[in-house]
Amino acid sequence: MNRSPRSHRLSRAVGLGLTAALAGSLAVPAVAAPSAQAPTVSLSGSGTPAAESTGPAFHRLATLPAYANTDRGIETVAEISTVTPDGRTVVYTDAEAGGIGFVDVTDPSAPQADGFLETPGSPTSVYATEKYLMVVVDTSESFTQPTGRVVFVDLQTRQTLHELELGGQPDSIDVTPDGKTAFIALENQRDEDLGDGGLPQQPAGTLAMIRLNGAIPSLKVRHIDLTGLDGLDTPQDPEPEYVKTSPDGTKVALTLQENNGVVILNARNGKVLNHFSAGSVELTGVDVAEDGNLSVDGSMALAPREPDAIGWIDDDHVATANEGDWKGGTRGWTVFEAATGEVVWDAGTSFEDLGHRYGQYPEHRAENKGTEPEGLTVATYGDTRYAFVGSERGNFVGVYDVTDPAKPQFAQFLPSTNGPEGLLAIPERDLMVISSETDDAENGVRASIQVFQLGEGAAAVPTLKSADAAGGRADAPITWSALGALSAVPGQDDLLYAAPDSFLSPSRIYTVDTATHADGGPATITSELTLTQDGSPVGYDIEGLWADQDGSFWLAVEGAKSADPAVGSEGNRLVHVDASGAVLSEVEMPAEVASGLAGQGFEGVTGVGSGQDAVLYTAVQRASSHDPKNVARIGKYTVATGEWEWFGYALETTQTEGDWIGLSEITAVDEDTFAVIERDKLNGPDAELKAVYSFTVPAQGAATGEELPILEKSLAVDVLPPLEGLNGWTQEKLEGLTIAGNGSVYAVTDNDGAEDATGETVFLDLGDAAEVFAPQAD
Repeated sequence: MNRSPRSHRLSRAVGLGLTAALAGSLAVPAVAAPSAQAPTVSLSGSGTPAAESTGPAFHRLATLPAYANTDRGIETVAEISTVTPDGRTVVYTDAEAGGIGFVDVTDPSAPQADGFLETPGSPTSVYATEKYLMVVVDTSESFTQPTGRVVFVDLQTRQTLHELELGGQPDSIDVTPDGKTAFIALENQRDEDLGDGGLPQQPAGTLAMIRLNGAIPSLKVRHIDLTGLDGLDTPQDPEPEYVKTSPDGTKVALTLQENNGVVILNARNGKVLNHFSAGSVELTGVDVAEDGNLSVDGSMALAPREPDAIGWIDDDHVATANEGDWKGGTRGWTVFEAATGEVVWDAGTSFEDLGHRYGQYPEHRAENKGTEPEGLTVATYGDTRYAFVGSERGNFVGVYDVTDPAKPQFAQFLPSTNGPEGLLAIPERDLMVISSETDDAENGVRASIQVFQLGEGAAAVPTLKSADAAGGRADAPITWSALGALSAVPGQDDLLYAAPDSFLSPSRIYTVDTATHADGGPATITSELTLTQDGSPVGYDIEGLWADQDGSFWLAVEGAKSADPAVGSEGNRLVHVDASGAVLSEVEMPAEVASGLAGQGFEGVTGVGSGQDAVLYTAVQRASSHDPKNVARIGKYTVATGEWEWFGYALETTQTEGDWIGLSEITAVDEDTFAVIERDKLNGPDAELKAVYSFTVPAQGAATGEELPILEKSLAVDVLPPLEGLNGWTQEKLEGLTIAGNGSVYAVTDNDGAEDATGETVFLDLGDAAEVFAPQAD
């Protein structure tokens, strides 16, 4: 659903490659007839898992912030995009900044900001023909008097050639393959604050048709009336949303999102050939509760699909992204036969499952529209026809082989930045461009343009996924997110343990198989263990994890700022858990240490020895007010005696306003050598410090309250290059670190549950420990 800033203010509507995975095929019986209301269909399951693909994949080449074309200090977005006929300049709409941005993709691995052009209104869509650029802009001053225009721009000089009044508020534009006819959906959108926010609300929207084979000043707008179509809830107010012409140029498909309808028209004369309801669905096996947990055991009551974007699979089949609006949304996408409205395939829960399987499910949207599929485009690369479906809230794009429209096959998962609004296929250059519209500078969330290219070999991202869960519905994935702790699995070469922080409750410990990562694919979460206390599930803010050889676990749990300033941080503790996940005991951080913290606390735990002979080492994230400036604490806890000793760790300093530097993890290299993650709180192009340092601890540290001996540290790995080498948005929270039984050093980023963050989790192999922590020559 594309909304301009004016529309934001008027309606308060929120607009906005890896070779692994699942076959999304799920046969669904016919649910619609021409000009009829489709019956309800109940859906569950995600199809049968497919073998790992060995064919070509879309590789992420670059990420360019949209603010590169304007000013990083203002809100600026990248929404709908087009490409010039030579395939070398991407043009995107930026409704927040009030214009269109240009990106030079001559070198797709190094896209360049190429200028910004203001428009006389809020741009909602753009299309480049062989002759000129057509920008549709919303100039409405109210919902009851919607207006808009098409601005024709010279491709070479970028000068305005002409402005054509549309007579309504535009949403999307498309042009027939021969370049002779443009179609513009004039939505005349509803006021969501008027009454119950529902339909009908006049004036009714129309489809604008413009013949482009004459001189620009003489072009005329023809309005195609869409009212009175039977089978719609409010036929007097269709509200057309998204328009797309067929590959052969003979037909036009149009979604009526709020009316849950699809219209097929003759592209030559604008005559309605068919119209049908998109139908309603009941889903079983989805997350429907915003409860701080992830699950796939909920049910969704009857809801209309309410499709947004539409694309042609071929000349006879259309696909819709079922975002939903005021009445529904079915968290997936559907293939219809255009002539009859028959459903030939539906994603069921499979698109929603992708968010869970790759750790990017937006739990904060579970009670609304979940992953919220919004954008969709279809294009042929070589001999393969692909559909790309964008998750507005999960920040990813699902890629499907739709060579057979009745059996789409999931091909790849593309992590994106927040709110992938524009999906632009450039098959002539094997490119795919994703433009993302969400921009929140305060939280480090910035709109961007990302470039992918189809090529041989496994894609570098995503780097972590989950296998199917044991029990439950067929093919349901293990749900996961917000990983902040790693540990080796004693006695195992390729297995790790991982734990999420307080984003998920109850707490759990995952088992991760790194062998699949070594083979060029993502590492795989293969199982999970739920933690309990006195027989009931328990939730902690787990920031550190260490697996003892005796089968038990030690957790580092971070506290929170106390209401009592004298207490400082409260809740910091070490938690001992048995092999079944049951809590055995808790060890509180000494009050004298906690009182000097402002809310941060334990960020990691590791150990040497085992059982009662174990000695634990902990990392405290930031400096205490009781200690020297920029000195964080490394704690030593002897299990047998219950005694604490402390060391000081000198943090790097930052000159960036609002930034801080702290510790995020600790792991044992040997009995007296340890490694920590030290990082800033910046992300994207601003990130400056993501590193692993090592140090050796002396035999004895300071008792609580004594002066800290300062450790001598050395840089082991600068992690910024491998993070930036993935060509995405550099993640802020490098949080987990461990050394596996095979000697490899692994690290992982915390994705914050896809809230105020891109949601992408990066799992890295930093190399062999013997080399990473080799003594440095003087």
